[in-house]
Amino acid sequence: MNTSPIADIEQAAKAVDTMRYEIGRVMVGQDAVIEQVMVALLASGHVLIEGVPGLGKTLLVKALAQCFNGQFARIQFTPDLMPSDVTGHALYDMKTEQFKIRRGPVFTNLLLADEINRAPAKTQAALLEVMQEKQITIEGKAFQAMTPFMVLATQNPIEQEGTYPLPEAELDRFMLKIKIDYPAQDEEVRLVTQVTTGKMEDSLDVAAIEAVLDGAQVQQLQQLTSNVSADPAVIEYAVRIARQTRQWQNFSYGAGPRASIALLRAGRAQALIKHRDYVLPDDIKRVALPVLRHRIRLNAEMELEGVSPDQALESMIAEVDAPRL
Repeated sequence: MNTSPIADIEQAAKAVDTMRYEIGRVMVGQDAVIEQVMVALLASGHVLIEGVPGLGKTLLVKALAQCFNGQFARIQFTPDLMPSDVTGHALYDMKTEQFKIRRGPVFTNLLLADEINRAPAKTQAALLEVMQEKQITIEGKAFQAMTPFMVLATQNPIEQEGTYPLPEAELDRFMLKIKIDYPAQDEEVRLVTQVTTGKMEDSLDVAAIEAVLDGAQVQQLQQLTSNVSADPAVIEYAVRIARQTRQWQNFSYGAGPRASIALLRAGRAQALIKHRDYVLPDDIKRVALPVLRHRIRLNAEMELEGVSPDQALESMIAEVDAPRL
């Protein structure tokens, strides 16, 4: 692992390419998902991953952590999970006659919140502070989150029994909502071959992934991403897309200003991934669906017609004129 500072966009883009390659060694057939997770990491955002069980969501987070020697923690959200099970709590020590803070799993680099919608709202809300403020308050005392810090939450789109819908305030804190789907047939053949050859278990081992960066270098990548230049016309384009969701007739409500910010931040990350130090309108378009799909709601007429949020968003985005640079 090379620990020298990452000083320019080309160096950063090559480091990202290497990370994507390493994750792709175990995460077979999900190139678009890997790219979108890298966008969120570069833009210091959080991710909501939606997909049926068995598509490698846990594997993805473990592989990402392995790429930069990051700490990884997993919380299985259940109806009886308490907020203190997420953040930590104060514990009275009989020997010292003092309270000690026992830190929860949220003190990590990458936090996998598995099936987040299976916990009640008060437990889901335990993540709100750390996702927005990068700090955790326990018994009135604030603790800084580790850096880099990223929440990757999962939910099953099929099983709704025993689940609690995520409130809009929490959904808005996820930069991207990523949909993970079944792999293509040839990719599934590769996956099955890889898993079953010489192994007794049905899982892939992330130990084979080479750590290509450290935590400090990830922060350097994030800083370089924030410095990617964006023409005022591109910034205005991102804002116009977000504002259009609030007035489009097929949405009962649209995205707030945080969506405009997320579009630009994700667009900068997309530009870096493409080895550029400037944002194009196409970068904004490429990230628009994962940025917006969880921030809008279709009206009743669209839902009855069976139109998906992605289909409606694609139609809406097509009506927003892109700048010519």
